[in-house]
Amino acid sequence: MIEIERKFLVTSRAYQGQATLKERIVQGFLNTHPERTVRVRIKADSAFLTVKGKSNEAGTMRFEWEKEIPVPDAERLLSICEPGVIDKVRYNVPVGQHIFEVDEFYGDNKGLVVAEIELASEDEDFEKPEWLGQEVTGEVKYYNSQLGKNPYTSW
Repeated sequence: MIEIERKFLVTSRAYQGQATLKERIVQGFLNTHPERTVRVRIKADSAFLTVKGKSNEAGTMRFEWEKEIPVPDAERLLSICEPGVIDKVRYNVPVGQHIFEVDEFYGDNKGLVVAEIELASEDEDFEKPEWLGQEVTGEVKYYNSQLGKNPYTSW
């Protein structure tokens, strides 16, 4: 239940041709308290309720709990979320022994493209593809929970 991940900006669309999966995600937040977030997500034909704890100082590790829920329940929960629903397309891109999840954002976050990689440990080595740019791990403004409050197009 501990998530270890790093987050990067993306410098080109080269990942699209390398992707093995592409799916639309719509998500909102029932709670964006600094100590925890509660997210509702619809991904393809599935839906999830997720609780995430506060990140460690480096921004790489935090508690995460997720439970699949019926899509109609998620749709109702989205209607009571905090303002700023996130709309994005996610590409799963295999690179070496890992999968990068690359998110292209739309709506008020149009133009932002971010890649995340989940790791087994904070110091795990991984291959960096040519389209991977500046690391933004731990930069709160790139958290999805904050993009709803302070969208990319307003920066």
